[in-house]
Amino acid sequence: MKIFPAIDIKDKKCVRLIRGNFNNKTEYEVSPIDQASKYKDHGFKNLHIVDLDGALTGETINLDVIKEIVHKFDLKIEVGGGIRTIDSVQKYIDAGAEKVILGSAAIKDKFFLKEACQKFPYKIALGLDAKNGYLSVSGWKENSNKLTLDFLKEVNDYGVSRLIYTDINRDGTKQSPNFEETTNVANVSNCKVIISGGVSSIDDIKKAKGLKNIEGIIVGKAIYDGDIKLDELVRELDA
Repeated sequence: MKIFPAIDIKDKKCVRLIRGNFNNKTEYEVSPIDQASKYKDHGFKNLHIVDLDGALTGETINLDVIKEIVHKFDLKIEVGGGIRTIDSVQKYIDAGAEKVILGSAAIKDKFFLKEACQKFPYKIALGLDAKNGYLSVSGWKENSNKLTLDFLKEVNDYGVSRLIYTDINRDGTKQSPNFEETTNVANVSNCKVIISGGVSSIDDIKKAKGLKNIEGIIVGKAIYDGDIKLDELVRELDA
């Protein structure tokens, strides 16, 4: 199973939000480049990056940082955050991203998702961020009034190569992921699923390994706060 240490970038710094709330964020002294270097040195091969500036503006604000991480460390990067145009997808692919995550724009416009999947085969990941079963959009500030599983069934044949499911109520809380709902999503999804939101301990990683149709798991705040040690986490890659 793949483990994706997370880097969320805001104002060129690593930050973590609680439940996606920009007013409830923790800034860390380490730069995104240095944090990526640390992950590489420990032996991680995959990385989950969110451009929070991009999520707010719809622009590829931190493209230069992401490009530098890809070329310096040769990591397989999935990147998301406010990607709303085919041009933006192209920029990230040209920068060397393995997967480009489409979230709000894909939920608001299924045809954009379909076009991106057709134009960039095996490169598009779908980010489904949900609260109480309903998808949220626009930096988690709006409820789409769409049930997660209903939307997934509508787009299941579009050619998405990876699905990232986040329970917003768990994100940044270190209360463990919503394994029950993630399992429901994985049972419906035509592609493999990445678990996101709330990882608190190595036990969460071990539990994820026992689930069907799960490709990997994203670990963020628990790393930054020291609840999960990188040496301990990287051992799970080989276990």
